[in-house]
Amino acid sequence: MDLENQERVKSLAETHGPQNIIVVLGAAEGEASGIAAETVTAGDPTFAGPLTSVPLGLKVYHICEEEFKAHLDADAYDAQVGMMEMVLNLDEIASEMEAIRKEHTKY
Repeated sequence: MDLENQERVKSLAETHGPQNIIVVLGAAEGEASGIAAETVTAGDPTFAGPLTSVPLGLKVYHICEEEFKAHLDADAYDAQVGMMEMVLNLDEIASEMEAIRKEHTKY
């Protein structure tokens, strides 16, 4: 997650309260999603951005996770994400995201 997005997430959490924020990711790989998820839950693991040592504990999901996807309009999802979903390793992504939420999410 780039430094600008880290600052946006931090500012939104400060303004609206971390319990009111859900971060939705869309990275194509489980590892990339995991690093971004860890950044918004436990703090920036690269120690380079505004979220370094800032454990926000935010709820975080990947757009393709069934738990999140169930809340979306199916037609809009298919139009915007459906094609990409066919080439992703959804099990790897879901496993990575579940592990991060279990370990670091506070809300």
